[in-house]
Amino acid sequence: GNAHTAPVPAMKPVHILKGFFAVSLLLGLSGNVALAAKGARSLTAFGYENCIELKNKTTRVVLAPSGGRVLAYEINGVNTLYLSESDSQGKGGSSAGRFDIGPERVLPRHDLLWSGPYEGEITGARSARFTSGKDEATGFQIVRDFRLAAKGTHLRIKQTVINISDTTRQVCYWCRTFVHGQGICVVPVTDHSRMPRKHVIYENGTTINFLPDDEKISQRDGYVLVEGPPRMPKLGFDSKAGWMAYLMRNDLLFVKGWPTYPKRPYNEMAGLTLSIWYPDGPMCELEPIGPQEILKPGGKASFTEDWWVAEQKFPGNSKSVDLGQLEAKVKKLTGRK
Repeated sequence: GNAHTAPVPAMKPVHILKGFFAVSLLLGLSGNVALAAKGARSLTAFGYENCIELKNKTTRVVLAPSGGRVLAYEINGVNTLYLSESDSQGKGGSSAGRFDIGPERVLPRHDLLWSGPYEGEITGARSARFTSGKDEATGFQIVRDFRLAAKGTHLRIKQTVINISDTTRQVCYWCRTFVHGQGICVVPVTDHSRMPRKHVIYENGTTINFLPDDEKISQRDGYVLVEGPPRMPKLGFDSKAGWMAYLMRNDLLFVKGWPTYPKRPYNEMAGLTLSIWYPDGPMCELEPIGPQEILKPGGKASFTEDWWVAEQKFPGNSKSVDLGQLEAKVKKLTGRK
């Protein structure tokens, strides 16, 4: 019979995959790496081109090449993050969900890693990856993987640092998330802190007070609470609990989770697992910190942080925070034990 009427043999799955990879390779070579996938698309957002949106029914995440940042982390259309006016119009700035490396004042300035541009690509359903250029100043390159859950608000961020230099170098993870200011920070404390009051205050850029006293900072029932701008804005914690909550005046509860390593050295000056920068302004910075990594040439290290957000009426002040209720809500939200 005629060849064109012959039944087409069923393609084996492996052939389909090969075909898919060939197509994605061609698209990749054309400069447009990002294929649309379920709940993921490329778009221009807040005046920035080549952003990637991850989305499910309730939650929307907007990622930008400018700094490889999260510009929006929205639940029901309300942004959890503080996006400055100029940043929200694509005029530049470095607000919202920033990420970084440390140790502070040990690493040289690294504008390429801080500001970008990063190269974005969609990697799967509600998933994207942003890759920095190779930074000569520090000898590092950064890859960030973002994944939004199929339902709910869980966003997972994995930052991988690669030593692209020919010398062994130290590094640590620093998150630098700007959320809306004037909220209430709730930090669970753990035993065996090196800090008499479970936190330290940076008196200025270079002096750390390890016996601080501040009317805006209180401690009860195993938590440190910060309910307003302290005398000096920068705080440090060595809690090994691996989570914190932040109650916002826009009636949102933001929860972060991250791993801590009680037996590993931390290379920030006060052995911090978390820093909070709480100025008297429109933003507050929530900054989980990772342990010291010593990377040989070509070596890499990853650190993963998890975010959740839920609606929660703002309690007004730290005395009104029902810690038992908050703890139960966080457990339910995060699936933590």
